[in-house]
Amino acid sequence: KWKGEGTTQNLENIVIGRCYDYIRIVNPAVGEKNCSQIWEAFKNAFISKDPCSILPKDYELFINLSLHTIPPNKSLFWENNQLLVNSFADRGRRYMSLGDTLFGFFADFLNWCGQAESPGLDYESCPTTMECENNAVESFWRMASITYAQHSSGVIHVLLNGSADGGAYPQPGFFADYEIPNLQKGKISRIVIWVVDDIEGPDIDSCGIHSVKTLETRLKTLGYDVTCTDNNK
Repeated sequence: KWKGEGTTQNLENIVIGRCYDYIRIVNPAVGEKNCSQIWEAFKNAFISKDPCSILPKDYELFINLSLHTIPPNKSLFWENNQLLVNSFADRGRRYMSLGDTLFGFFADFLNWCGQAESPGLDYESCPTTMECENNAVESFWRMASITYAQHSSGVIHVLLNGSADGGAYPQPGFFADYEIPNLQKGKISRIVIWVVDDIEGPDIDSCGIHSVKTLETRLKTLGYDVTCTDNNK
């Protein structure tokens, strides 16, 4: 019925397991978290609901229960290069991207949506963002992105893909629409942009031109101290 893939099988076991993995192994510094309570708050945002009527604020309780400090100077924002970011951040040891926070780690690479009928989760298909914007996954990542930006401080790092088709700084995009507007200017000392091309990939975008220039101008206009570097492969 929908064009997107359905809810990930065994979703509850996966996310509760990830939650314990995070607080015990990945980042015990966050302290005790109630993983089953976090799952309940997550699930209640979308279960048994129309899959096209889920808003970012529906995840508020989930975020409040899973939130923890993001260390200063460790924030790493990105577009179009998730796998590079994951290896680059080294699971939070070098940088803490959204996927290295508890609330991001919990849901990374998973899919989910509700339905009015029993069992309340749709395992067959879920709406894509093209089909409806207010779907469970899109709204989750909007809320997570907003929260991550609000809690970032010090030197902010941005890793962009200079080989991406639509340019390194996509608009619309999560960074453009949900993260930049929610950065807390008083807590940020400077913003460092890295533009990296795919290995063997085309060099479409770099510092000072095309979409990267648009980004640099936007951030400078907002009053940030911005530096940009090309290709630290």
